[in-house]
Amino acid sequence: MLYLIAEWFHYEGLANLFRYQTFRSGAALMTALVIGLIIGPKFINMLRIRQGKGQPIREDGPQTHLAKRGTPTMGGLMILTSLVLTMLLFMDMTNPFVWACVAVTVGFGAIGFLDDYDKVTKRHHAGLSSKLRLLLEFIVAGIASYIIVSQLNTNLYVPFLSGRYIPLGPLYYVFAAVVIVGAGNAVNLTDGLDGLATMPVIIAAGTFAIICYLAGRVDYATYLGIPHVPRAGELAIFCAGIMGAGLAFLWFNAPPAAVFMGDTGSLALGGALGCIAVAAHHEIVLAIVGGLFVLEAVSVIIQVFWFKRTGRRVFRMAPIHHHFEQKGWHESTVVIRFWIISIVLAVLGLATLKLR
Repeated sequence: MLYLIAEWFHYEGLANLFRYQTFRSGAALMTALVIGLIIGPKFINMLRIRQGKGQPIREDGPQTHLAKRGTPTMGGLMILTSLVLTMLLFMDMTNPFVWACVAVTVGFGAIGFLDDYDKVTKRHHAGLSSKLRLLLEFIVAGIASYIIVSQLNTNLYVPFLSGRYIPLGPLYYVFAAVVIVGAGNAVNLTDGLDGLATMPVIIAAGTFAIICYLAGRVDYATYLGIPHVPRAGELAIFCAGIMGAGLAFLWFNAPPAAVFMGDTGSLALGGALGCIAVAAHHEIVLAIVGGLFVLEAVSVIIQVFWFKRTGRRVFRMAPIHHHFEQKGWHESTVVIRFWIISIVLAVLGLATLKLR
């Protein structure tokens, strides 16, 4: 809204600042942070009153988690509220990439909300059926993919190799939807310990803020040998908003958590990262930057596959963060070490921009 007002007045006076994506990115981060910190206590109190016993805790999970009973969930509503308000203030809402990210973030957030609501009302950790949830996710991701691909080519660019790509043609629509849905569910699986998913999302969002800004500038994109995506730079502001909203949520989610993100937040943030990666034509780089999320998802796939075939488990418990808990690592130890892994992977992801 503020961006469009500045456009209307032709960037006169102080409004000239709003033409700079770097300024709006910084403003978006701080605004989302402040909004989240302000609305946080009221949101948590409201959720605690409405949910009563809070999020159901798995009886077969780590015994230390039983002490978390009564903690409210759906904290992702705080993130979405501060993020959407920030987007309306600082982003160019005529940009189709922005609308694709809005569709995924709000759509996946709504699906996650239904899942959380089902868990809370039925007092069971199962939630919606996996088939229904995946169907809804692919519908939302399909719409976003159509919006994005209408602005891009259908090539899959390979990192570390300048100008190398795989022409996917119509299959790119399916590929883009799979990336978005996969990212959403990978972050969802990672969200099992206080603060575990939040900081890696913030780190990944910060990394992609840089990538989107560079990809949106023809001069930088040409110099680095990465695909130039006109208007993708606007998504740097979206990434900054995720960082601010995530930091505000982490203030309340730090151990011991006063609120859980729930599927409302984890699905929305993961899907948003997937959508941003598709729009910036850096899908493979997302697998590097978000390698922690990939590891968590793969650990579940391996565990389920191997158990069905042999009746034995590869890990003591999946996702893999629970495996380390069962080995005796303290929860905060797992969280901080996984944060360190996320930082290292983000640096490796950024290295792909020049190593071509």
